[in-house]
Amino acid sequence: MAFADLREELTCSICLSIYTDPVTLSCGHNFCLPCIESVLGTEEGSGVYTCPQCRETFKTKPKLQRNITLCNIVRNLHPTQLEKRKTGIFCTYCVHSPVPAAKSCLMCEASLCDTHLRVHSKSEEHVLTEPTTSWGNRKCSTHKKVLLYYCTEDAACICVSCSLAGEHRGHQVELLNQASEKKKKKLRDVLQKLTTKREKTEKRVQSLQEHRRGVQEKAAGVTERLTALIRDIRKQLEDLEKRVLSDITQQQEQVLLTISDLIQQLEKEKDELTMKICHIEELCNMTDPLTVLQEQGSHRDDFCGAEKGDNEVTQGGDKQVPAGGDLDEGLISVTLYRGLADIVTHVKKGLYVQVTSDILLDINTADNYVIVSDDLKTASYTDIDQQRPDTPERFTSYSQVLSTRSFSSGRHYWNVETNNSGYWWVGVCYPSMMRGGDDSGIGDNDKSWCIDSNCALLHNTIFTSFDPPLSCDRVGILLDYEAGRLSFYELCDPIRHLHTVTETFTEPLHAAFGVEDNTWVRVMC
Repeated sequence: MAFADLREELTCSICLSIYTDPVTLSCGHNFCLPCIESVLGTEEGSGVYTCPQCRETFKTKPKLQRNITLCNIVRNLHPTQLEKRKTGIFCTYCVHSPVPAAKSCLMCEASLCDTHLRVHSKSEEHVLTEPTTSWGNRKCSTHKKVLLYYCTEDAACICVSCSLAGEHRGHQVELLNQASEKKKKKLRDVLQKLTTKREKTEKRVQSLQEHRRGVQEKAAGVTERLTALIRDIRKQLEDLEKRVLSDITQQQEQVLLTISDLIQQLEKEKDELTMKICHIEELCNMTDPLTVLQEQGSHRDDFCGAEKGDNEVTQGGDKQVPAGGDLDEGLISVTLYRGLADIVTHVKKGLYVQVTSDILLDINTADNYVIVSDDLKTASYTDIDQQRPDTPERFTSYSQVLSTRSFSSGRHYWNVETNNSGYWWVGVCYPSMMRGGDDSGIGDNDKSWCIDSNCALLHNTIFTSFDPPLSCDRVGILLDYEAGRLSFYELCDPIRHLHTVTETFTEPLHAAFGVEDNTWVRVMC
């Protein structure tokens, strides 16, 4: 059965269009769900509801039952016809009942349904297109004829008169279909490139999202670890405080106890002296000589003791005061220092990096215009040739020096102090780097990396500048050998990240230093 024959059965009596989500009332009539809900909504409050088709009444709002069979018919029987209906363009010749147009004829300026299309002229003048109501842009504005060709030279759609006698005469022309297919081919190529680019962009977005999640997870882990470390440090400091305060209290109690015993002993001695003084005063006040002389015999020891003098008595009393009769602040300081040292050792174990304090300069690698300090920590530039013996390890073209130790694993960090004037550079290098010639400068080859006082990273003769200029005289260097990361920091307040190199290291790395123009650099702990 043709779709036109079924149209009446598939048409809602309210909107007179093909059903949209059809539902059924208990009386058996079907309507679009939005249509019947709108009608029933206007009847609310009246106490009665009516079927718009048979006028059957309902005391309560009728229950709407979805008509699954009708839904399937509408959806599957003629989906292309429904798509045509959505365009809103109907057959020009179906005047009694609107029927969706299947094609439009540019010559007739009319739209046709399937039935009228079968009897329409098949001549070339009658150009059929998808249903349209825009006739003006499909005909030549000069000759009022259908546009059939495409001028490749002027990139314009033209009619037959334009190609034969008009301004496009003699130009290369193509049929619209041919030109359209060529343009579609180019558009498909562009579409393919854009699609590929979009896929790459999507992958990049996904990669960045994963990286963002990784950074967030890493930040959370580092935060948790450092929070626990600081909490542990705080706990150890509190324990150390309690221990030191307890030691002070114990020392105080011991000293005070000794002093109290001494005071008690002296008080007793004072009482005895008071008694003797009183007795002697009594004798001095007596008028009978015989009594006085007789008493002297019975208290000979007391008189002898009194005649020894005040100094001897005082010295005898001082000998009873212990040598440590005061707080031992030295012992307290040692306890505090030892406790803090233990905490620092514990903290270093929990840090991300190992603070490397044993970096010493290797004088056997020092150029003859570099002075190395006695403690092997400072490299200074000099104009005086040091006339050191030639060795394979010694630099001969640049005023440079390396560290004695190398790093082949682990994470390491060290600070370098510089003077503010002149030119200097610090970094790392492989031991296989050349020691003479134009390519033996640190950063002038693929075996070394450094930053310099001109705010630039140098590797393999490639400069990477960073702004703003350095504002302080200390630089921190962080090496993570396994991860292949070498980072430089300016140790100002706050600490500033200068640059990070990512590389797969293939040899051990030495700390490297270079000085010119009377400058110096010093390795700090």
